[in-house]
Amino acid sequence: MPLKGRVFGGLLLLLLTLLPGNSAMAHAATPMSVDVFDTAGVLDRVALVDALEATEFHEPTKVVVYTYNGRTEDNLNEEVLRFARAEHKEWISPDGQKWADGLFIFALDPVGRHVGTYMGEDRKVSLEQRHDIQDASKELLRDAQWTDGTIAGVRRAAVLINQPWYESSGFLITLWVSGGTVALGAGAWIVVRTVTRSASRKEVDRGDHSYANVSMDLEVTELNAGTIPESSTYGGEVLEKYRSFLNRYYLATGLSNTVHSLSRHQLGQRRNLRLTRQYADAAAELDALDDVIADTNALLNRTSTWPTAWDRQLAPFRNDLAGLEQLLAKRNGQGDTATAAALRTFRDQSLGAIEDWTSDMGAGRITPEKALDRLNDARSHLAMLLENHAETVIDGYAKNEREAEVMRKEMRSVRSSSNQKHRRTYEPSILGAVYPSNHFFSVATFNSGLDTGVSSVSAARGGDGSTTGYGSSGGSFSGSGSSSGF
Repeated sequence: MPLKGRVFGGLLLLLLTLLPGNSAMAHAATPMSVDVFDTAGVLDRVALVDALEATEFHEPTKVVVYTYNGRTEDNLNEEVLRFARAEHKEWISPDGQKWADGLFIFALDPVGRHVGTYMGEDRKVSLEQRHDIQDASKELLRDAQWTDGTIAGVRRAAVLINQPWYESSGFLITLWVSGGTVALGAGAWIVVRTVTRSASRKEVDRGDHSYANVSMDLEVTELNAGTIPESSTYGGEVLEKYRSFLNRYYLATGLSNTVHSLSRHQLGQRRNLRLTRQYADAAAELDALDDVIADTNALLNRTSTWPTAWDRQLAPFRNDLAGLEQLLAKRNGQGDTATAAALRTFRDQSLGAIEDWTSDMGAGRITPEKALDRLNDARSHLAMLLENHAETVIDGYAKNEREAEVMRKEMRSVRSSSNQKHRRTYEPSILGAVYPSNHFFSVATFNSGLDTGVSSVSAARGGDGSTTGYGSSGGSFSGSGSSSGF
C-alpha cells in the first residue's frame, strides 16, 4: 500500500476510535464528591447535585460549587480565596500557596455577574481552556438559568481537565495536518457527518413527539373548531388559522414520511438536517395551534374548562411580570431609573388587574372577548414601557452613538421573528395566534437583546473583564484560576 494510503487508513481508524460512543481509549470517573455552597440562594440543589454526580471526569475529582452575591467591581477570585481560607482550609494545599490536588471549584456571582473556575495543580488547564469552561456557561447565566449554567460549566470542565492527549483538539489538528490534505478532509468529513446525523435524529424525535400529539387529537381539534363562534373577533382569527390546519397537517405528514425514509448515510447530510428541522418545526407549530383551538372554544363558549384555558392565556404575561425584577436587578439593568420605576408600578397594578379580569369574567360582568382585549392592551403597554427602558439601558451602557446603535440593532434583531440567530418558539396562546410574533416585547426577549448588545459592544471595546489575580488580600497565593464577566 502506498505511504499516503497507509497514513490515511491509520488516521481513519484512529478517528473512528475517538468518535463519540467509542470508549476503547477513553477513561471516565464520576466525581469523588460534589459540595454545593449556594450562599446566593439561586441554585436548585437537588437537580444540580444529581447532574454533577453523573458527570464523568477523566480522573476522580472533588467538585465544589460556590455562589455569592457580590458587586460588579468585586474580584471573584479574591472572594473565593477568602471563603476557602475562612470556611474550608482543606481546599488549599498544605503550603497555603495553591489549590488542593484533585479539586475543581466553579464559582458564580449572579449579582456582580462574574463566573470563575479554580483547580488544583494536578487538575490545572490553560488560561484559554479556563475561558472555554466559563464561556460554556455564559449564555445560560445571562438568561438567569443559574443551575443549568453551572451544570454546563462543570460538564465542560470535565471534558478539559486531564484530557488525554489523543482527545485534545491540538493533537487532532496536528495529526490531520501532518497526514496531508486528504486525511484532513476525510477526518473532518467523518466528524461533520457524525455530528449532523446525531442532530438530525434529535430533530426527527422532536417532530415525532409533536406529530403524534396532533394526530391523536385530530378529531377533537375538528370538533373544537366547529363550535368556535365565528362572529367573535378572536374566534374568527383563530378559525382562519384552522382553515389552513389540515393542509399544514398533510404537509407535515409528507415531511414525516420523507424524513423517516432517509438512510443512516442521508441523515448525515446537511441538507437533510435542514429537512428534519423543517419537519420538527412544522409539527411543533401544529401541536401548539391545536391547543389554541381547544382553548379558544373553551374560553369563548365558557365551557367547564374555561378557567384553565384562561390561565394559559395569562401565563406569558404573568411570566413577564415575574421576570421584571430580575431584569432590573441585573448588571446594566438600570434598576434605579425612572423607566424602571414605571415598570415596577405597572407590574404591581397589573397583578391586581389580572385578578379583577378573572373575577369579572367569572361573574359575567365582562365577556371573554373583553377580557382578551384587556390582556392585549396590558401586554402592548408593557411592550411600550420596555422600549422606553431599553433606551435608558442603552444610554447607560453605550459610550457613544455608534455603540448605542449597535445595541438598538441587537434589540430589534431579537424581536424580529425573521432573525434565525434568535429564533423564538411559537407562543401557544390565542393572542399569540392572532398577532405576529413581534407584536409583544417580552422580558425574555429584552434580556436576550440586552445581553447580546452588551456582548457586542464589549467585544468591540476589546475586553471580556477576565481576571487572574487574587487581589490585595491574596498575598503570595498563586493557585490556578480566573474569572470573567457575563
